[in-house]
Amino acid sequence: MKQPDDYTPPDESRAFEAVLSRYKGLLFRLSSRFSSREATVEDLMQEIALALWNQREKLWQVPDGVQRAAWIWRVGRNAAIDCLRRTPGHVPIETGVEETLLEEDTSLSDSLHEQIATLGEPDSSLVRLQLQGYSYEEIAAQMQMSVKNVSVRLVRLKEKLRKLMT
Repeated sequence: MKQPDDYTPPDESRAFEAVLSRYKGLLFRLSSRFSSREATVEDLMQEIALALWNQREKLWQVPDGVQRAAWIWRVGRNAAIDCLRRTPGHVPIETGVEETLLEEDTSLSDSLHEQIATLGEPDSSLVRLQLQGYSYEEIAAQMQMSVKNVSVRLVRLKEKLRKLMT
C-alpha cells in the first residue's frame, strides 16, 4: 500500500517530539525575547516548532549538543521574526538595522562562548549544558553533582559571565 506524500514514520515523529521536549527551555527563552505576552510567546513557540519540523532533514544532520542548540536557536529566531512580520500592525525593522542586529547577535554569541571557554572545567560544561536546554536535574545527573550544587554554581557562573561581558 502506497503511503501519502505527507506520511511521516512514527519513529521520526517520536524523535522530533523528543528534540522539542529537550530544547523546550531554549525555545521558551527565545520566544520570550520577542514578546512578553504569554499568548504571543506560545504562538511563537508553535511557529518555531513548525519551522523546525519543516527543516527536520537538516535537524538530524546537525550534531547533538552545542551545535544543535545553536542551529535550533538560529532557525527559531528566523521563524519568530518571520511570524512577527506577518502579524497585523507589526512595524517591520529596516533592512539595514536588521542586518546590524544580526551581526551584533552573532558577535555577542561569539563573545559569550569565548568567555565560557575561559571558565575551565567543570564550570564551562555546566554553562554549556544549560545553554543546550538541559534541566538542573539532567545536568546534575550528567555531572555527578547534587541539583542544589548545580543551581548554586550556575547562579554564580551567570553572574561572573555577566560581569565579564559588560
